[in-house]
Amino acid sequence: QVQLVESGGGLVQAGGSLRLSCAASGSIFSIDGMGWYRQAPGKQRESVAAITSGGGTTYADSVKGRFTISRDNAKNTVSLQMNSLKPEDTAVYYCNAEIRTTVLPLAVMDYWGQGTQVTVSS
Repeated sequence: QVQLVESGGGLVQAGGSLRLSCAASGSIFSIDGMGWYRQAPGKQRESVAAITSGGGTTYADSVKGRFTISRDNAKNTVSLQMNSLKPEDTAVYYCNAEIRTTVLPLAVMDYWGQGTQVTVSS
Protein backbone atom coordinates (compact mmCIF):
# COMPACT_ATOMS: atom_id res chain seq x y z
CA GLN A 1 0.00 0.00 0.00
CA VAL A 2 1.21 3.49 -0.86
CA GLN A 3 0.32 6.84 0.69
CA LEU A 4 1.06 10.41 -0.36
CA VAL A 5 0.82 12.95 2.45
CA GLU A 6 0.91 16.67 1.71
CA SER A 7 1.67 19.59 3.99
CA GLY A 8 2.29 23.31 3.80
CA GLY A 9 -0.92 24.87 2.54
CA GLY A 10 -2.54 27.88 4.15
CA LEU A 11 -3.62 31.48 3.83
CA VAL A 12 -1.23 34.10 2.47
CA GLN A 13 -1.49 37.62 1.12
CA ALA A 14 -0.89 38.37 -2.53
CA GLY A 15 2.82 38.61 -3.21
CA GLY A 16 3.66 36.18 -0.45
CA SER A 17 5.19 32.71 -0.53
CA LEU A 18 4.28 29.19 0.52
CA ARG A 19 6.06 25.89 0.28
CA LEU A 20 4.16 22.66 -0.26
CA SER A 21 5.68 19.28 0.52
CA CYS A 22 4.57 15.75 -0.25
CA ALA A 23 5.99 12.52 1.12
CA ALA A 24 5.33 9.11 -0.41
CA SER A 25 5.52 6.05 1.81
CA GLY A 26 4.64 2.38 1.75
CA SER A 27 5.55 -0.50 -0.55
CA ILE A 28 7.49 1.60 -3.05
CA PHE A 29 9.85 0.01 -5.54
CA SER A 30 10.57 3.20 -7.43
CA ILE A 31 8.97 6.51 -8.40
CA ASP A 32 8.91 7.82 -11.95
CA GLY A 33 7.35 11.26 -12.44
CA MET A 34 6.05 13.42 -9.60
CA GLY A 35 4.01 16.56 -9.82
CA TRP A 36 1.55 19.03 -8.43
CA TYR A 37 -1.96 19.72 -9.67
CA ARG A 38 -4.55 22.19 -8.49
CA GLN A 39 -8.29 22.57 -8.64
CA ALA A 40 -10.09 25.84 -8.05
CA PRO A 41 -13.83 25.95 -7.28
CA GLY A 42 -15.87 25.32 -10.40
CA LYS A 43 -12.82 24.51 -12.49
CA GLN A 44 -11.14 21.35 -13.73
CA ARG A 45 -8.02 20.01 -12.09
CA GLU A 46 -4.94 21.30 -13.89
CA SER A 47 -1.25 20.45 -13.90
CA VAL A 48 0.92 23.04 -12.19
CA ALA A 49 4.39 21.51 -12.29
CA ALA A 50 6.03 18.16 -12.90
CA ILE A 51 9.46 16.66 -12.36
CA THR A 52 10.98 13.46 -13.75
CA SER A 53 13.12 11.03 -11.79
CA GLY A 54 16.12 12.61 -13.49
CA GLY A 55 15.16 16.12 -12.43
CA GLY A 56 13.64 17.44 -15.64
CA THR A 57 10.88 19.96 -14.93
CA THR A 58 7.85 21.42 -16.68
CA TYR A 59 5.54 24.19 -15.55
CA ALA A 60 2.18 25.61 -16.46
CA ASP A 61 2.57 28.95 -18.23
CA SER A 62 0.65 30.65 -15.44
CA VAL A 63 3.27 29.77 -12.81
CA LYS A 64 6.53 29.93 -14.76
CA GLY A 65 9.07 32.11 -13.02
CA ARG A 66 7.12 32.05 -9.75
CA PHE A 67 6.93 28.37 -8.74
CA THR A 68 9.76 25.87 -8.41
CA ILE A 69 9.33 22.12 -8.13
CA SER A 70 11.99 19.89 -6.60
CA ARG A 71 12.30 16.34 -5.34
CA ASP A 72 14.45 14.22 -3.07
CA ASN A 73 14.65 10.74 -4.54
CA ALA A 74 16.26 9.28 -1.42
CA LYS A 75 13.36 10.47 0.75
CA ASN A 76 10.57 10.00 -1.83
CA THR A 77 9.48 13.59 -1.45
CA VAL A 78 8.46 16.37 -3.81
CA SER A 79 8.12 20.05 -2.97
CA LEU A 80 6.64 23.12 -4.59
CA GLN A 81 8.04 26.52 -3.69
CA MET A 82 5.46 29.16 -4.58
CA ASN A 83 6.54 32.79 -4.71
CA SER A 84 4.78 35.98 -5.79
CA LEU A 85 1.45 34.34 -5.15
CA LYS A 86 -1.67 35.77 -6.78
CA PRO A 87 -5.34 35.45 -5.82
CA GLU A 88 -5.85 33.31 -8.93
CA ASP A 89 -3.47 30.73 -7.42
CA THR A 90 -6.15 29.96 -4.83
CA ALA A 91 -7.05 26.28 -5.12
CA VAL A 92 -6.72 22.87 -3.56
CA TYR A 93 -3.28 21.56 -4.49
CA TYR A 94 -2.74 17.84 -5.03
CA CYS A 95 0.47 15.86 -5.12
CA ASN A 96 0.76 13.14 -7.76
CA ALA A 97 3.31 10.36 -8.21
CA GLU A 98 3.80 7.58 -10.76
CA ILE A 99 4.86 4.68 -8.55
CA ARG A 100 6.03 1.12 -9.08
CA THR A 101 5.24 -0.93 -6.00
CA THR A 102 7.23 -3.84 -4.63
CA VAL A 103 4.24 -6.07 -5.41
CA LEU A 104 4.04 -5.05 -9.10
CA PRO A 105 7.36 -3.40 -10.02
CA LEU A 106 6.65 -3.61 -13.77
CA ALA A 107 3.39 -1.64 -13.47
CA VAL A 108 3.34 2.15 -13.08
CA MET A 109 0.34 3.42 -11.16
CA ASP A 110 -0.87 6.91 -10.35
CA TYR A 111 -1.20 7.90 -6.72
CA TRP A 112 -2.69 11.10 -5.31
CA GLY A 113 -2.44 12.99 -2.08
CA GLN A 114 -5.48 14.15 -0.16
CA GLY A 115 -5.07 17.77 -1.21
CA THR A 116 -4.06 20.90 0.67
CA GLN A 117 -5.83 24.25 0.48
CA VAL A 118 -3.93 27.32 -0.67
CA THR A 119 -5.75 30.63 -0.32
CA VAL A 120 -4.25 33.89 -1.55
CA SER A 121 -5.97 37.05 -0.41
CA SER A 122 -5.84 40.30 -2.38
